[in-house]
Amino acid sequence: MKKMLLTACCLSFMISCIPIRIAPNIEGHRLTTGKRFKRGLPKKTMFVFEDPKDANEFYNYIDTKFQLAGHFVDVEVPFEIDGHEFFFSFYEVEIPTKTINLLPLAFDVILSEATDMDPVFEQVHTSRNGNWYIAIEVFSDAEKDCLRKDSVSRDLVLPYLRSLKDEYLATHNYNEVVFKN
Repeated sequence: MKKMLLTACCLSFMISCIPIRIAPNIEGHRLTTGKRFKRGLPKKTMFVFEDPKDANEFYNYIDTKFQLAGHFVDVEVPFEIDGHEFFFSFYEVEIPTKTINLLPLAFDVILSEATDMDPVFEQVHTSRNGNWYIAIEVFSDAEKDCLRKDSVSRDLVLPYLRSLKDEYLATHNYNEVVFKN
């Protein structure tokens, strides 16, 4: 009985996956430093939320909403709040959940010791499951980072970004957005 239990435990351990990196789960949105959230993003404060839609959907939404005709869509999108002009840039970011699969790894070790074969599952030891996020930075002529804690514009910009996110997630036909404006 003990051997069976030990075998079952070893077998369940061997077929399990050990997570190396787990993508964050964001409820609503998060304000964070871009570089801290994902390497390659600017060091500015970013408004980050999960993007459950397909690739380039946010790009198409912004292009349609602000009627940019494909010009500077993700780089410098102008918007106005209470007579103050601001700009935002956004980044579509993937953070994959990465795991190590132990069964193929153990199988390759056993085969390589028994024979002079190259590993069979060399590329299958890890698996990926990607999560997509939209990271938005806001700036103006007066401030380089309008989402920073000590920014004068932060209280104006945050409600606007929340409503922009909510509208994006609720809208399926982006042409509806043009008629709302």
